[in-house]
Amino acid sequence: MKQVNNYFHKDDAQLNQQLQQAIELREKGDANQSRIIILKLLEQNPDHAFLNYQCAWSHDVLGEERTAVPYYEKAIQLGLEERNLEDALLGLGSTYRTLGEYEKSKSTFLKGIELFPDNKAIQVFYAMTLYNLKEHHQAMEILLKNLAETTNDTDIQKFSRAITYYADKLDTSWE
Repeated sequence: MKQVNNYFHKDDAQLNQQLQQAIELREKGDANQSRIIILKLLEQNPDHAFLNYQCAWSHDVLGEERTAVPYYEKAIQLGLEERNLEDALLGLGSTYRTLGEYEKSKSTFLKGIELFPDNKAIQVFYAMTLYNLKEHHQAMEILLKNLAETTNDTDIQKFSRAITYYADKLDTSWE
């Protein structure tokens, strides 16, 4: 039998099982049923940070970004464990970007970068937001540095020092 995570107090075994079931349903591609279960759990526990985060995630997977936003915001405001906060900031920043709320996206990603400076995904999504804000130079710099630092491609690895060096000098020419 699969072990159930304790998202609620240990004495709330039924709630833990229901949330575990909802997460498993989403992972198997049934985000709608997952969302239904999580919304019912939220009716009983509206100030549960992890539940709000899971609800946001389910809405996001369903393409309901506008509906996901308040759940992300509430989850972050209520306080999430570090790993969940990291993913929630990425999810919220990305969702803001897809909704055209670029300044909110930028501010969310900057908070994520400040708290989780080693998270390359947050940096890459931040670069997308910078692109939308017409901050192309900084967006390219971030992407090039991330590419040089993380690629497994041997041809790019050979030139990673040069790519990193030129990343912030794209408008410079040497004659």
